[in-house]
Amino acid sequence: MSDGSYRRPRALSPLREHLRDTFWFAPTLALVLVCVLWWAADSLDALILDSLQEAGRYDDVHYLTGIAEDAKTIVTTISAAMMTFIGVVFSISLVAVQMAAGNFSPRVVRIFIRSRISKLTFSVFLATFLLSLLVLTAYDSESDPALVKSVPLVQSALTLLMVALSLLLFIAYVTQTLQLMKVGPVVERVTKESLHVLAKMPVQAAEGEPLAAEVARVNHQGRSGTLRDVHVARLVRIARRRGVVLRLIPRIGDFVVPGMPVIAVHGEPGHVPVRWALRSTVSVGVERTFHQDLGFGLRQLSDIALRALSPAVNDPTTAVQCLDRIVLFLAMVSNRPLGAVHHRDSKGVVRLVQDVPEWGDLVDLGFTEIRGCAVVSPQVSRRMVAGIDDLLRFVPAERREPLERHRALLVQAVERTVPEAAERAFALEPDRQGIG
Repeated sequence: MSDGSYRRPRALSPLREHLRDTFWFAPTLALVLVCVLWWAADSLDALILDSLQEAGRYDDVHYLTGIAEDAKTIVTTISAAMMTFIGVVFSISLVAVQMAAGNFSPRVVRIFIRSRISKLTFSVFLATFLLSLLVLTAYDSESDPALVKSVPLVQSALTLLMVALSLLLFIAYVTQTLQLMKVGPVVERVTKESLHVLAKMPVQAAEGEPLAAEVARVNHQGRSGTLRDVHVARLVRIARRRGVVLRLIPRIGDFVVPGMPVIAVHGEPGHVPVRWALRSTVSVGVERTFHQDLGFGLRQLSDIALRALSPAVNDPTTAVQCLDRIVLFLAMVSNRPLGAVHHRDSKGVVRLVQDVPEWGDLVDLGFTEIRGCAVVSPQVSRRMVAGIDDLLRFVPAERREPLERHRALLVQAVERTVPEAAERAFALEPDRQGIG
């Protein structure tokens, strides 16, 4: 099989994804960069001042000193105001996260953590505050133009530019935060990330290639937790050097404990890679991530729908919106071979086999729990019937069984729960809007 459409994973992709799931990295990097920027601006100010003093242009020095003194008042005000702005941003973030966790699902909180606008806004605010403090230390109280050692004119202008950028980012941040407090943008973001994971997976042949005999297994060591991802590029490189094929035993998203086998080695007994090198490629964390987890998006959509259908919330329209995206995701994978992903080296040789959910697993994940609650809401049952019927129109014949099973179970549940024949017929009539 040709895998020319498969984009090989970049070496730092797991690290990049892990840093995106943190909130400390971007502000810390911004503080370091603003220190470098301030040093460059301070050097430029010193160069301008030295040039004027060497040329004897003391009137120009006096003029620039007056401008800098006027700017000092503004910089001082900025320094005091930025902490207030930072507190406002932090408060808005906490309220938005709390509302999202309560209204949608605790697992969507990661959307706010990974938000580029949130990180950029918080980082620029902190950087502006630090820059204003650094600029204030550069002011010189000397009044004699020939003895002035520092005129932070460039630094003051840079601070004003940072303030302007902060205001623009604050507008963008509030706009995005308000959007993410609505269910539509949240489920759309989850769907896009799910489809992004699918797009990164290599296209596989319909039938898996046979593997050589298993010669060794590598057990997990360290803390227990959820298998977040593996370093695919490193595993492929190790397997190519040793002339073996590696197989990931648990699925991404499985909970692993110390001593559990995580990697199997297939090939010659004398070519087994060093075990610690293989263990270092496995990343275990507290919760699942989108990086390589094909089913995590369906898990989140199902959770949001279930919370919406709970008696405390009773919001079937939200469940219908989730079903829209579940049907979309299943439609995207309906004709795609599933079950095992084969990662190849530069010569096209399979070096890593990774187990992924089968078609039936994804259908069960998307429909099972929602179906159990759909019997009390005709809006949801009608949308589910329409979604299943749409999928049945174009899925391959060998993939119809899980869909037909869920449709039959939904019909049985409604017939068993709803006593009136007219109500049952209404609840089982396909409608892509639920109750359009």
